[in-house]
Amino acid sequence: MSAPSLSVVIPVYRSAGILPALLARLEPVLAEHASEFELLLIDDNSPDESWSVVRALAAEHPWVRGVRMMRNYGQHNALLCGIRRARHALVVTMDDDLQHPPEEIPRLLAELAKGHDVVYGSPEREQHGLLRDAASVVTKLALQNAMGSSTARRSSAFRVFRTDLRRAFEGYRGQFVSIDVLLTWGTTRFSAVSVRHDPRKEGVSSYTLRKLVTHALNMLTGFSVFPLQLASLTGFVLTLFGVGILAFVVVRYLMQGSGSAPGFPFLASIIAIFSGAQLFALGIMGEYLARMHFRMMERPTYAVGDETSPEET
Repeated sequence: MSAPSLSVVIPVYRSAGILPALLARLEPVLAEHASEFELLLIDDNSPDESWSVVRALAAEHPWVRGVRMMRNYGQHNALLCGIRRARHALVVTMDDDLQHPPEEIPRLLAELAKGHDVVYGSPEREQHGLLRDAASVVTKLALQNAMGSSTARRSSAFRVFRTDLRRAFEGYRGQFVSIDVLLTWGTTRFSAVSVRHDPRKEGVSSYTLRKLVTHALNMLTGFSVFPLQLASLTGFVLTLFGVGILAFVVVRYLMQGSGSAPGFPFLASIIAIFSGAQLFALGIMGEYLARMHFRMMERPTYAVGDETSPEET
């Protein structure tokens, strides 16, 4: 089988010191396993010297292209920018910190050749702290609900997929982006292989616990109706609870001649439960309305501030 052509897309943020090493390890792998290849470094408006390094690498290596965002939009928004600029048949996405070893790319390509459209490089062992690992589990559970695929439990930022899949979401203009969910709009043929996951070579991850939880909530409210279903289920359960309380009061009256349940704490608890459920449901509906508001404002998914070379048309 002939070697495929590859576009590698890497979001860049606070990675000035590690990009040359990343390039040095990536080039021999691509040269051996791809007929043609390119590297797209998407600088998500990093506050360090990352863009200067990207420009220098692009000037030195013709197969490297750099794009700088006008502001920080987030990892998935930057990935979407790069995916839309990819020129080759397959797209590989990976992080910029060398926790995803470039030497593992051939394993992903071999699995893709078995007839899959998307293959994840699932870490054999996570190299994060306890809280970060717990947050990753929560995020993947949310992703599984949004994707409707069990493979989501093994999802990773280290992935390879067929570039043609982007046709399924070429018109997407939402502010909140999940590449994994968008890929489900074009295929159901997902797979995953276990790969090495190295310690971060430099600095600390910008994906904090708070950002991971926020990302999980964005996926749930942006790409599924599960929160609305949860609100409906909560309302239904509490309605049954209220009917039960009413039956208790009626039976008590018929049997004992007492018309009310004794105790103010009991009544206050019932009121608090129903009030909380109503506010919970209103909050979820408000979140969806806020997203509709943002869509009506037509806020961009991303905006490009600079490029090392113009996009080919």
